[in-house]
Amino acid sequence: MFEISPQKMMAAKALKALWEMKNGLILLFTPLVFLPLPLVIETKEAACGYIIALMAVYWCTEVLPLAVTALLPVILFPLFGIMESKDVCMQYLKDTNMLFVGGLMVAVAVEHWDLHKRIALRVLLLVGVRPALLMLGFMGVTAFLSMWISNTATTAMMVPIVQAVLEQLNRGPQGGEERSTPLPKAGEKPAETDGQVVMNGMSMEMEHEVQREKEEQLRMCKGLTLCVCYAASIGGTATLTGTGPNLVLSGQMSQLFPDNGDVLNFASWFAFAFPNMIIMLIFAWLWLQFVFIGFNFRKTWGCGVDKSEKEVAAYNVIREEHKRLGTMSFGEVSVLFLFVLLVVLWFTREPGFIDGWATNLFNSEKEYVTDATVAVFVAVLLFVLPSKPPRLFCFGSRSFDLDSQCPREANPALLTWKVTHKKMPWSIVLLLGGGFALAQGSENSGLSTWLGNQMTPLQTIPPWAISIILCLLIAVFTECTSNVATATLFLPILASMCKSIKVNPLYVMIPCTLSSSFAFMLPVATPPNAIVFSYGYLKVSDMARTGLVMNIIGILCISLAINSWGGAMFNLDTFPSWANTTTNSTAI
Repeated sequence: MFEISPQKMMAAKALKALWEMKNGLILLFTPLVFLPLPLVIETKEAACGYIIALMAVYWCTEVLPLAVTALLPVILFPLFGIMESKDVCMQYLKDTNMLFVGGLMVAVAVEHWDLHKRIALRVLLLVGVRPALLMLGFMGVTAFLSMWISNTATTAMMVPIVQAVLEQLNRGPQGGEERSTPLPKAGEKPAETDGQVVMNGMSMEMEHEVQREKEEQLRMCKGLTLCVCYAASIGGTATLTGTGPNLVLSGQMSQLFPDNGDVLNFASWFAFAFPNMIIMLIFAWLWLQFVFIGFNFRKTWGCGVDKSEKEVAAYNVIREEHKRLGTMSFGEVSVLFLFVLLVVLWFTREPGFIDGWATNLFNSEKEYVTDATVAVFVAVLLFVLPSKPPRLFCFGSRSFDLDSQCPREANPALLTWKVTHKKMPWSIVLLLGGGFALAQGSENSGLSTWLGNQMTPLQTIPPWAISIILCLLIAVFTECTSNVATATLFLPILASMCKSIKVNPLYVMIPCTLSSSFAFMLPVATPPNAIVFSYGYLKVSDMARTGLVMNIIGILCISLAINSWGGAMFNLDTFPSWANTTTNSTAI
């Protein structure tokens, strides 16, 4: 018997106590560790660098909620004389924040009325339940929904559907009976065959067959759950409101380059990012199919083979879920109409190749109407329009005919504030505002200019190489911290670098923004990964190995996009005149 010495026990207890106190220690000692920076170098640049370093550590370790850390510039910028308090506070509710709020209110309405679930089940009924097509269907639906609603909500809605389908596909040999054993989990060994008589080696063959079938089932479970979280992350990159980093880029462009002429709006971003999303989704599907399903076309595609009982049962599960939703209600139709209206107005506001309705309506050089105006307009309509068809001669709780069937209370609106308050991720608004405050503080303090001057030696490296290296760096960094925080920290620095080496800022900032959404390798990297991992099919090594290749696929696809149609769309081979302009201390 080993006996642990008292000294080792005390050391173990001390380490455990330190680990339990780690958040408090990081909170206390991080400001002290970086404090010599503003004390020794008594400049605004050093003070701003101190604040950014402090916030970066807090964001990476999450010792404070991300939104609370984002509020630190309100305290520290006035304290260090970088910006006045009124100018800092103005950064927290800018046009981009209102675009986020309005877009998410529409997304909340779609989620509240189960419109996203109806779309998902309808598409799955169309693609069928052959393994390869089923994976493609789940990925396509998840990516599409993630373009408009949060990737977390999309994943949380899709994974139970995946689970129900897997229950049917992995049923026992008796077609109509329930499984006698649960679905396989990661690291689980097949059950031993007990009480069998070995005759001519038959029981050993049967045991081997059972083990092989269980391994195939586990691979199928891994593949179908992973495809959902990966598709959710990929789909969010296709629209400007699909994920936080895209909005950070839009806001930083308006902040750092106010004369850019609205080069990044909903239509232009979609024209660039949607094809990239489709290409990446196809390669991700092929990769996941290769790893977890294989390319046996007869088995996975069902070429020349009738559906098995398990596949028919899985299809029936999807059909029953769809039937349970019933016919589309008046409220669902109204939300669908407003959603389509929002997308149409976004696309036609300023499409770029022709004058949009905003230009024709307001014949002025000023940009009176932005994507945020459209988003808030449609969001307000959600609180105005009724959720049930109005009845004539029925006003509120009274009616002209007391015996009529008119409701005695006014119809509720399509969306209520109670639902909105519960489902809206308000913390992201503060997180975006903190990023805009950091960018403005870096500009005002001169830190952006100083950083740009330090990066002038990079002029000798081709821009495409700089882009790939930075994408790799950010893809690794975003595995450990929030994708919004990653974009917030890096984009102002990248903008300064592009100014100094005379490269179009979009050439580097767009790929790096997309890369910040490629958190594929770790369960804690993003909420969709954590949701999928909680179902127990995956090990960390499974996600790490598969996610590493996914990161490579993503960076290669971005490089292809930015050096082909992206270069033509944004004139990336030239250094634009708007990139030479800078903001001033009074910029809002």
